[in-house]
Amino acid sequence: MIDEVDQRLKAWVGEVVGDASVSFAVPERGTLTDGVNLYLLELGAAPPARSVRRVPLQFSVCYLITVGAESPQRAHQLLGELVFSALETPDFEVDLSPIPLELWTALALPPRPAFRVRLSVRREREEPHIRRVRFPLVTQTVPNEALLGRVVGPGDVPIPGALVELPTLKLSTRTDARGGFRFPLVPSRASIGRLEVRAKGEVLQVGAEALSSEEGQLVIRMPLKEG
Repeated sequence: MIDEVDQRLKAWVGEVVGDASVSFAVPERGTLTDGVNLYLLELGAAPPARSVRRVPLQFSVCYLITVGAESPQRAHQLLGELVFSALETPDFEVDLSPIPLELWTALALPPRPAFRVRLSVRREREEPHIRRVRFPLVTQTVPNEALLGRVVGPGDVPIPGALVELPTLKLSTRTDARGGFRFPLVPSRASIGRLEVRAKGEVLQVGAEALSSEEGQLVIRMPLKEG
């Protein structure tokens, strides 16, 4: 990846200043007398690239660019042409701030005109494999409705205060003075499961399919013992 940036910069120098020699070595007195030196100075973080795909891995590289020629005037000319070209290149981040004296000291070189260029190095990442749905998605809504009913004993006498439960839905209520009960919103009768009624010490369990209906209400007849 970085070697590709090297080749791009070398080609860029060739387009700007012709057939000048290009070196990527650590700057030394000998390499600063003729040609262009592109020294990889440091690596740095880079902001994530915008992409509709998986965010690529990315970092930045910073090159120190110095120029040497047969005369100072010629070196200045080449350096100016490189700076202007770098400023016009969209993905070049040009840094014209002074080079720290500590860097020249570390390189054992006298300070000289130079500038830095930063570029991004990117590696795309493979998209995760997502299995396609090869059949249409079918949705089905289950209507909710009120469940009304009455609990009666022998002779259809209403049973008040009976506990009526829908265990599957974890719902319960009690009958009123006329033995009536009401669940405000429940699924269709086939989805409510069994219904349990507790009254006067008796428990009655009735499956949804066995519930009888009269005038739009369920009628649950409790076989209570006489006494």
